[in-house]
Amino acid sequence: MSAKRFMMLIGVVMLLVGGLVVAPFVVSANDELLKLQQDDGQWVMQNKNYSGTRYSTLSQITRDNVKNLHVAWSFSLGTTNGQEGGPLVVGTTMYVHSSYPNHVYALDLAKEGAPMIWKYTPKQDARAVPVACCDLVHRGVNYAEGKILMITLDGQVIALDAKTGKELWKQKNADPTRGETMTGSGLVAKDKFIVGNAGGEFGVRGTVTAYNINTGKRVWRGLSQGPDEDVNIAPDFNSANPHYGQKGVGTSTWPGDQWKIGGGTTWGYYSYDPELNLVYVQTGNPGTWNPTPRKGDNKWSVSLWARNADNGQAKWAYQMTPWDAWDYDGINEQVLTDQVINGVKRKVATHFDRNGFAYTLDRTNGTLLVAEPFVYVNWAKGIDMKTGRPIENPEKRTKQGVDTKDICPCAMGGKNQQPAAWSPRTNLFYAGTNNMCMNYEGVLVQYTAGAPYVGANLLMFPGRGGHWGELIAWDGAAGKKVWSNREPFPVWSGPLVTGSDLIFYGTMDGWLKAADARTGEVLWKHKVGSGIIGNPMTYRGPDGKQYVAVNSGVGGWFGAIVPLDIPPDDPFGALGEVGAAYASGLHMATTKGGMVYVFALD
Repeated sequence: MSAKRFMMLIGVVMLLVGGLVVAPFVVSANDELLKLQQDDGQWVMQNKNYSGTRYSTLSQITRDNVKNLHVAWSFSLGTTNGQEGGPLVVGTTMYVHSSYPNHVYALDLAKEGAPMIWKYTPKQDARAVPVACCDLVHRGVNYAEGKILMITLDGQVIALDAKTGKELWKQKNADPTRGETMTGSGLVAKDKFIVGNAGGEFGVRGTVTAYNINTGKRVWRGLSQGPDEDVNIAPDFNSANPHYGQKGVGTSTWPGDQWKIGGGTTWGYYSYDPELNLVYVQTGNPGTWNPTPRKGDNKWSVSLWARNADNGQAKWAYQMTPWDAWDYDGINEQVLTDQVINGVKRKVATHFDRNGFAYTLDRTNGTLLVAEPFVYVNWAKGIDMKTGRPIENPEKRTKQGVDTKDICPCAMGGKNQQPAAWSPRTNLFYAGTNNMCMNYEGVLVQYTAGAPYVGANLLMFPGRGGHWGELIAWDGAAGKKVWSNREPFPVWSGPLVTGSDLIFYGTMDGWLKAADARTGEVLWKHKVGSGIIGNPMTYRGPDGKQYVAVNSGVGGWFGAIVPLDIPPDDPFGALGEVGAAYASGLHMATTKGGMVYVFALD
């Protein structure tokens, strides 16, 4: 492939890959959200609660009556790129968001058809569009103290009045001229709105930044690599696991100054433990994808973190894939639960990584407790539980100028960005997964600020069995799959689980499905207008009825051929997305769209 053609393809993937108001002087944001997240009539955070369980006790919709679900109403989002994330419901108001240009709408649930209360569209720097990887997505807005808090593709952090949509403050957090964008959701903890950045494919250094929700003032920042003061290392960092790495490794594990363009961006979903006052964040791939120029562990890319919510100091960090050679982005969420492991009840964080392993760690100190593959894995033979390091298969390590064949999972991961769920009734985790493998060739690329910095040719294809995805139920304490539902396409919709033991999830060919949480049996399905990569949620309406809502609009890295009308000319195009998506038949299974669908019983 010519260098010119390669850069053109990289350019394509960059285009891809009224409510309840509580006065701030009455109660803190943290206290308010702690209370509201327990009210299952509402859905006040993207993943339902600080723990990110995506579990609701609502149980009006059951195994017996789910067959009677129908569309109660729908709403157009006004855009047709991939629609990730999901709505919020606060009081009697639903807040919905869109992909770029990041519209936000407030809808009145107390009135028939949920008419619009207000609409807000931020003014953005259009230079963010060509440097956005992988589709122009947005993963959702946040609520706290009568405010809607959001980020924009071009790197703004914005607070809106939840009742009126009036802009209260905004700050600039990223610079698209350097390849920096923002596609995540962020998280409110105490009086801080904590956000990350994207742009690892441009050599952008990852950041986690906290802003005061009332003033917009920046309170703290921690970077993913560099000197300890940049990383914001706590004095007792990794004290329980010094073998993970402590002082100075943010530079010493990189050759020369490579850490300055080291990636490790932070665009996934976050969680928070109020008792420990720790925010759990994750970092992405190192720059460049070609491992040859950056030999070393490359800390702290592809890592799990726990940071103090007040000052951002890192209490611990654990790296899943040292010297990443496969684009095993580590940004997937950490779900917080209490589990009995080896006879001891522990506060744990569970993480389904792109590298194909599901990790359970003690979230107080980062100690690794369980690490087992949740999809077929051949790049590593397992995880050394003493060191926490993978036991690599040397035949599958990628190199510059070598086309390494049949690596599983592929760069899109065993699981991509869509959040997992957990039910306290079954004590099982539920995750949408990919069944995909790849061929991978490292390519030499020079860094230029604001230009693609990828350095890899990829060809992706279905894994064992020939299907492309599964919904799985996972026992986190035992590290084993309990059941799975095969799907013809990767499952990029974050499941919802309810108190009636139902799981709701979407598929890329446009089905919203309800399944038995204990067996996986599909009990109901409904075809919507476009493929689903959004995350279903549920709430109790002003009429006392339980509703289920989901964003529809195919896209994201795997689905981008549809909204962007990318032709099938080159199977390596868009870092292997073109060949994979066309081979799966996605282009014939759905069309572009952008809607919120709301379902109810008769």
